[in-house]
Amino acid sequence: MNIALIAHDAKKELMVQFCIAYCGVLSRHNLLATGTTGKLVAEATGLEVIKFLSGNQGGAQQIASRIGCDEIDLVLLFRDPLNPKPHEPDETSILRLCDVHNIPVATNIATAEMLIHGLERGDLDWRDIVRADKA
Repeated sequence: MNIALIAHDAKKELMVQFCIAYCGVLSRHNLLATGTTGKLVAEATGLEVIKFLSGNQGGAQQIASRIGCDEIDLVLLFRDPLNPKPHEPDETSILRLCDVHNIPVATNIATAEMLIHGLERGDLDWRDIVRADKA
């Protein structure tokens, strides 16, 4: 699976700790991330991460385009809901595209843990069924 990682500045350390905790599961998948988040995760975990631009420089839009092209299977977008960001419309676009394309998305640690446990158990193989229905 292709998993996108995005984290606001206030949530970057949480994303790093999450990736350290679930390194074993994440290592079996392709990780794509906005620039700084990807750099921090790769340095802390040793995982291979495909890095796009930083979120505020267009990285979120690059990930959104991958979602629209059906190249992302899961999104972990750790948001800081108390401090609005100027590039918030990019994140709204990601959430909308996830809804349109039936992509599981977590915007907080609790949901991310539920998704990662489901991924570990094999519960998220539904993407093959959805793709077959589109054919």
